[in-house]
Amino acid sequence: MTTPEPDIALAEDLFEQLAVKTRQGQGIVRDSYGPGEQAAHDLIAAAGEKLGLEIARDAALNLYLTLPGKRRDLPVIMIGSHLDSVGQGGNYDGAAGVVAGLAVLAGFRAADFQPAQDITVMGIRAEEAFWFDIPFTGSRAAFGQLRPEEFLVPRSDSGRPLADHMQDAGCDLTALRAGRASLDPAQIRAYFEVHIEQAPLLVERDLPVGIVTGIRGDFRYRFARCLGVYGHSGALARDQRRDAVAATVELIHSLNSAWRRIEDEGRDLVFTVGELSTDPTYHGPSKVAGETRFVLDIRGLEAASMRELAAVAEAEAARIGEAAGVRFDLGQPSYCAPAIMDKRLRGRLVAIAAEIGCAALEMASGAGHDAAVFTEQGVPSAMIFIRNRKGSHNPDEEMEIDDFAAAARLLSGLLTRGLD
Repeated sequence: MTTPEPDIALAEDLFEQLAVKTRQGQGIVRDSYGPGEQAAHDLIAAAGEKLGLEIARDAALNLYLTLPGKRRDLPVIMIGSHLDSVGQGGNYDGAAGVVAGLAVLAGFRAADFQPAQDITVMGIRAEEAFWFDIPFTGSRAAFGQLRPEEFLVPRSDSGRPLADHMQDAGCDLTALRAGRASLDPAQIRAYFEVHIEQAPLLVERDLPVGIVTGIRGDFRYRFARCLGVYGHSGALARDQRRDAVAATVELIHSLNSAWRRIEDEGRDLVFTVGELSTDPTYHGPSKVAGETRFVLDIRGLEAASMRELAAVAEAEAARIGEAAGVRFDLGQPSYCAPAIMDKRLRGRLVAIAAEIGCAALEMASGAGHDAAVFTEQGVPSAMIFIRNRKGSHNPDEEMEIDDFAAAARLLSGLLTRGLD
């Protein structure tokens, strides 16, 4: 079967306009519920109107661009991603998925191809937790999942709450506070998200695209501490010290050893200490540190593996604390379950990639995505990664348009050949 060619020229033009409209200094700023994100939504909506797509927005101002299918009573196929960015981010993180969906639908229009059911491209609001420290705000709002306290969370730059920024943007706060859902999982046949890769695996393997097996869950001790006793660095012998730094380093070493063991067993797991500090009010070059604050971030595709390393953290904190004369307080952990992508859809993507000659790698996603929200709601979901040479969440994202085109062709091939 001939696959309609996605409109790559349209995609290049949209990427260029996104950069022009939302660049501030070196990087991109598409602030959640701010002018940068709005500029991106306006641009995408205008492109959808030119293609003759149906345009709609929900209470949270998520954007929906729909190509009508032959049977409008059938559950819709959705292609989505976010249009916001972190501060001083790159031009492709999130936006590539929305642009890929538009490029595919533009190709369908040009080929006069009408799908069996509606296909909707969703431009999602406020995926990045950078601005409000709330993940997946737009997609969760679409399913009526925002909690009352989240409307009070201040934005990182303005200090004003989410509710204020939503109101300024024109959201329907009454509907959002009431938890009214605009999306019904039973009416969604499948959800697809195209995204740049945020690690160098595809670069290392010299492959243009990846097919995501799952999105790693996250078990995090966000406010961990080690409490010892401050002392003079020259006066205290080793056995007289209650050194919070030394104890914390020993804990981290133990966790890295346990991580290596779990990884050697073939299980998916990553472990990070993203923050580690002493108190600048009390620490000094001639002091034994009496306190550390740190974060333990454990991610994986299997809840059991994440919880196993968390149990090691608890046990080792108790053992090291007793031996070193310090006390660890790891705090209350937070937990986000892994999101495993639909096995059948993954299989179809693998088969079609081989059929069209697109070299692809099956791989896990270490970062969170809106696809996790759809998966949690029971919607069959799949993700395609695009090779990206310089990471994400920085101004230097480097996605080649040929790699983008490969991902768009893979998505177009799946939608024209069918999901089953």
